[in-house]
Amino acid sequence: MRYLVTLKVAAQPDGPPPADLMEAIFKLGQEATEAGALLDQSGLAPSSEGARIEVSGGRLTVSDGPFAEAKEMISYALYEVKTKEEAVEWASRFVKLHRDLWPGWEGQTDVLRLFSPEDFAPPA
Repeated sequence: MRYLVTLKVAAQPDGPPPADLMEAIFKLGQEATEAGALLDQSGLAPSSEGARIEVSGGRLTVSDGPFAEAKEMISYALYEVKTKEEAVEWASRFVKLHRDLWPGWEGQTDVLRLFSPEDFAPPA
């Protein structure tokens, strides 16, 4: 099963992330890749560089960012694992690094299962 994990920041200290945090994130990414779990990951540019496409009342509208949200989505990771619990474990380890190595950082991660072709196969 594939899972998309998104990271949203609610609060963080001023300045760049600590070097030891970045090193720990790199090591965790290597470990997950070597385990065959991590397929892709990247940081996301601020929503001010994006757009939102919305359908409401039959009208399609496109709005440029930034989007007024309490939490800014800053990164994602794509995992292929056997269970949701395994995806949650990788995501938890990632968030724990932030908690432990960047005092004052607050945020959340969502672990979302991606559909696969089998989810849409006709009944046998």
